[in-house]
Amino acid sequence: MRRTSFANDFSWSKSRHEKLQECLRAYYLYYYRSWGGWESGAPKEVRELYVLKKLGNRYAWAGSVVHDAVKDALLDIRAGRAVEPEKVEARARKLMQDDFRYSRGKSYWTQKYRKTFSGLVEHEYDEPVTDEAWKQNWETVRSALAWFFGSRWPELARGLKPAQWLEVDAGADFSTFTMDGVKVFAIPDFAYVDADGSPVVVDWKTGKAREGYDEQVLGYALYVSQRYRLPMEKVRASLVYLNDGVEHQVQVDADAVEGFKSRFAQSVARMRELLADPASNTPKDESAFPQTENLSACTRCAFRRPCGREAAAAKVA
Repeated sequence: MRRTSFANDFSWSKSRHEKLQECLRAYYLYYYRSWGGWESGAPKEVRELYVLKKLGNRYAWAGSVVHDAVKDALLDIRAGRAVEPEKVEARARKLMQDDFRYSRGKSYWTQKYRKTFSGLVEHEYDEPVTDEAWKQNWETVRSALAWFFGSRWPELARGLKPAQWLEVDAGADFSTFTMDGVKVFAIPDFAYVDADGSPVVVDWKTGKAREGYDEQVLGYALYVSQRYRLPMEKVRASLVYLNDGVEHQVQVDADAVEGFKSRFAQSVARMRELLADPASNTPKDESAFPQTENLSACTRCAFRRPCGREAAAAKVA
């Protein structure tokens, strides 16, 4: 592994666990082989991997735009500033237009851009996406924002006293806690203390419900409990599906927490099995990280070209 200005320390997150489950080779490229690719003197292969790992797909992009817009609105409310939904929607639309042009030109290879967007995998691999599909992406954003501003959440936020606010998507530089000696990333979209003194964790979703979301929010609940020294048994957690207008209460009790901790321990153990030196987080040789046999996963993977799966993925798609 190349020497860099700071260490690639071992950590855990739900997204890292999911990458491990989906494809060991992608996991290796994402968390190890691409490390240091941001440096000016990085080898060409490492630089390519680093740029590719930063790409998202159009669905995740839509979700990110919504999350950023809602985050900004909540921060404005917290600061006592007026929030006009029409202006929020207009800013989101202009942002997506700028993002699209930047990505379509593959400018991510040569130009820096805004921190939360690095380009789209659909453009990198020249995937055939219709104009109607791109327009639907915007409709996902528009309808999610419309539901949010028509829901109870803005008014709830306006009614919170300063001491009741905990976090609004604080980011990876802030939202970590330690479990069994491992740094865990947990970034709740919104966390506050309600009128009864119970901490509430909220996660906004723009897609459909899927397996693993409850687990993700349980991690957020553990983070809030530990960071703010609040009793775990009082934490409440919600998944809010903005496009469907559905709010799902996540079970936070002793059994759920113990189940999370058990699965966390198994995941960490599997990750550490792949290390040649756990103390320095140095991985074993690439041969310990075989490619997935599920070619449909390759159609979604940004590493399909350096991995040698681009042609195979195109056939499956």
